[in-house]
Amino acid sequence: MGSLLKNRGWVIGALAVAILFPFVLPNAYFLHILTLAFIWMIAVYGLNLLAGYTGYLSLAHAGFFAIGAYALGLLTVKTEINYWLALVLACLITSAIGAVVGLVALRTREHFFAIYTLCVGYIIYLVIDKWDGLTGGVRGLIGIPVPSNIGPLSFETPLSQYYLVLFFLIFTVLVMYRIVHSLTGRTFIAIRNSEDLAQTIGISTMKNKLLVFVLSTFFAGLAGALYASFIRFIGPDIGYITIIFDLLTYLLVGGIGTLAGPIVGTFLIVAVSQSLQFLQDYRMLIFGPLLTLLIIFYPRGIVGAYYDWRMKHTAKKVKRTRKEQRYFESETVDAEKKVKEG
Repeated sequence: MGSLLKNRGWVIGALAVAILFPFVLPNAYFLHILTLAFIWMIAVYGLNLLAGYTGYLSLAHAGFFAIGAYALGLLTVKTEINYWLALVLACLITSAIGAVVGLVALRTREHFFAIYTLCVGYIIYLVIDKWDGLTGGVRGLIGIPVPSNIGPLSFETPLSQYYLVLFFLIFTVLVMYRIVHSLTGRTFIAIRNSEDLAQTIGISTMKNKLLVFVLSTFFAGLAGALYASFIRFIGPDIGYITIIFDLLTYLLVGGIGTLAGPIVGTFLIVAVSQSLQFLQDYRMLIFGPLLTLLIIFYPRGIVGAYYDWRMKHTAKKVKRTRKEQRYFESETVDAEKKVKEG
């Protein structure tokens, strides 16, 4: 119970910091960077659900991110439909394409699955880049509108968009929490631990894998759509393979298969990247070795390392308590013997 209250305290504290940040540090640049970080966190949560809890590493996640962005952009710019309807349709379109891809991709496993999805992601990038008539090709898509008003609420200012993206991030975290702590989430973990064993106990692995793959693409599409309306210009580069490696870096640093990992990893890497902008050309030379060392010594990332440390600390505390209890019990027995002998 104490652990639960402690975790809830951390959550409330982080949420309070996120809400009060624009007032404590009213800097437009920091607000812009943090809003982008929130969008990447949503995308990383989708990747974490698939890779961290089911064990299937999809390298097409950036492609689905781009599909969500372009779906919203095309629906709002070329068909001029309402933003909120376009947002819903963008997520559904991304999920539908994800379902089609998943039906084929999920017949493979391990590195074959990763290679197949990498090819799918690159094909998505090529389609966006070469289909000038629909996507604008290398020129990209400009003039994407900001979210339309909801009654008296307007989303034309950076501050209002910051809180809108924060709302969707909180929504994503709550959904992930419910999934992970449900029977469905435990089914995903069973598939990750041993797919063959999961099949022997009656779990429909293909059905559950397809479900988690579609959910993963849904959140990738949501993040892409929010990115498009925030930046208001998108190009083929948002679907390039470098984006998926950025998302993987955020996930691995924070902690794959943990609920807090996407937030911790994304925030930390974004903060460090902004602090080391003068070394932007040598970014991979810096992050590459650091990421390698992290994977070797802390394969579950920063959050996973903290969980491991806490478990060891708790185990030592329990062991020490039991040892003290046995000592007092032995002392009590000796005292009773002396009383009887006396």
